Amino acid sequence: MSDASKHRSPAQAASAPTGRLAPIALAAALGVAGGAIAWRLRVPLAWMIGPMVATAAASLAGWLLAPVPMGRELGQAVVGVAIGLRMTPAVLASVTALTPAIALATLGVIATTTLAAFVLRPLGRVDARTAFFATAAAGMADMAIVARRHGGDADAVATVHAIRVAAIVLVVPVLVVAFGSGGTVEDIASADAHPLALLPVLALAVLCACALKPLGFPNPWLVGPMIGTGVFAALDPFPAAVPWIALVLAQVAIGIALGTRFRRESVARLPRVALAGAAIAGLLVVAAAAGAAVLSAAAGLPFTVAFLALAPAGITEMVLTAKIMRLDATVVTAFQIVRIAVIAVTILPMYRLYGLLARRVHGSAI
Repeated sequence: MSDASKHRSPAQAASAPTGRLAPIALAAALGVAGGAIAWRLRVPLAWMIGPMVATAAASLAGWLLAPVPMGRELGQAVVGVAIGLRMTPAVLASVTALTPAIALATLGVIATTTLAAFVLRPLGRVDARTAFFATAAAGMADMAIVARRHGGDADAVATVHAIRVAAIVLVVPVLVVAFGSGGTVEDIASADAHPLALLPVLALAVLCACALKPLGFPNPWLVGPMIGTGVFAALDPFPAAVPWIALVLAQVAIGIALGTRFRRESVARLPRVALAGAAIAGLLVVAAAAGAAVLSAAAGLPFTVAFLALAPAGITEMVLTAKIMRLDATVVTAFQIVRIAVIAVTILPMYRLYGLLARRVHGSAI
């Protein structure tokens, strides 16, 4: 018996793959089952939250799971297509008018997450480098890589980011339903659209995503399809629509990808960091709600739209929430994309500024 098999948990042994597809198939089965249960229970955003909770619980229990290959990316593409089909000139003009609000909101999110780093450092007992990159409202993989490059704990950074995104995805849709109401934004889709008409549109979406990816554009699998489909909608060569089942499959794939990020080894090694990450997620939700109240009053946006626009989770998850609730997903997309793009460009200057602040607050530099 190999050393790896000796140290494998009973749950891992029970789910040990007989081939490379076993962990993927198990995650897919858990995801579909979790989505169906959540849907029966009328959980908001059931087909994403259900799979996320089911796969995260199984992964933390020691089950060997793997996300569906390219599942998250194709799910993002479906969401991008759904948004792109309603990107009319009037919609784009209304988003452009919000440019000052988007800029101020982005600065607010950056300031809030930087302050969160000062809270995480003593709570999680992590060094300043790890605290900064763990709270930056950017992609988990990107921040983990940058943190490792600058001497931070990449595992701690990834753990905090995974908890932040998962917690916000769990909490924000519930809060939106509890304190808001569904919107009235409907898809602009022809009743004459043939189900197979979506296939060439998805092919165009994938090409646009592949074209943006080498350029380092944030969330190319969401933004590329959205832009490409927007052009398609403007030309209107033939009627196309995103059927309900496609959005369900997209949610399941994204939920599985979120849930399988959790690893029992990481949480077991960093229990204090995990608890601190949950506390930081709660603080960020409260800050987003407060900011949304200000943004709603200043820009005239519905509170629910402003909340989703400011929530520091993944772009796809917040845009998908807006889409399912028939809110203005285009506005949410604009706020979220600008935030990610600005943070990607300014992360290192902000890191240096944080170092100067850390010297004053903690008495030591990064």
